[in-house]
Amino acid sequence: MVDNTLTEKVLLATGGYDHTIKLWHANTGVCNRSLTHLDSQVNALEITPDRQLLAAAGFQHIRMYDLNSSNPNPILNYEGISKNITGVGFHEDGKWMFTCGEDCSARVWDLRSRNLQCQRIFQTTAPITSICLHPNQGELILGDQSGLLHLWDLKTDHNEQLIPEVDASIQCVAIDSSANYVASVNNKGNCYLWSYNGNGTRLSPEHKMNAHKKYAIHCKFSPDSTLLVTTAGDRTNFIWKTSDFSLKQELKDDRMRWVWDTAFTNDSEHLLTASSDGMARLWNIESGNIEREYEGHQKSLTALAFCDSCN
Repeated sequence: MVDNTLTEKVLLATGGYDHTIKLWHANTGVCNRSLTHLDSQVNALEITPDRQLLAAAGFQHIRMYDLNSSNPNPILNYEGISKNITGVGFHEDGKWMFTCGEDCSARVWDLRSRNLQCQRIFQTTAPITSICLHPNQGELILGDQSGLLHLWDLKTDHNEQLIPEVDASIQCVAIDSSANYVASVNNKGNCYLWSYNGNGTRLSPEHKMNAHKKYAIHCKFSPDSTLLVTTAGDRTNFIWKTSDFSLKQELKDDRMRWVWDTAFTNDSEHLLTASSDGMARLWNIESGNIEREYEGHQKSLTALAFCDSCN
């Protein structure tokens, strides 16, 4: 039986260390379903482009859950990875999935064959902390603990490397939807930005921000490419304007701890956060106020997935 509430426009999923993934009515803050994820903590979550499945990355596996049924258990299991999977995402047409992890590898999985086999592997010399897909759907951008930023061209298999800062672990990488900027944040609290030049995939240094006083965790661009969020271990969450990289807003709550994941709403006016205090929050970016809280997890929240587009 299809649960019609999950086929509505807005989808929000959260996961962390309590071995439970929760699906929420994003507009009301009411939890609609709980999914079992007993094997490990949840490191990353992503919704497939067709809005049918939810991918949960954990220790040595990816689990796929059916969003349109009442089944609380995963329907597909991707195994064969030796350590934590730290990132997961999808081709815009859902043809393939990409992952990265602490085994120093990024992988591309063909979803059309359903044979649960990895099709391509990209090896690095350090654990990979973050991965994102270029809007052209042909290049993956990775950051690792050694401080290297990798540009992997999937068509030619060519690889370029950048070192934003020596002896600083890259914690997160992001690219904006217009492919104007690539951002990374590191464990020293710094944020680096590059712009694409006229030579295709090559990046030129654009800006450096001393964004946080300590360990930066996460960064993401808004859908309209005008904003960048950065989060850190100092419990600060900053919204930056990409026009001049000035600070637009600080999102702060005394109860909030480290923010591990974020998602902008499609109109770029609100931000969702997942925090170590076990709470997800919906923020009004203009006012800096919390508009909704999603409470129910028993331990730290480390991942969320959000979709409010009908596409």
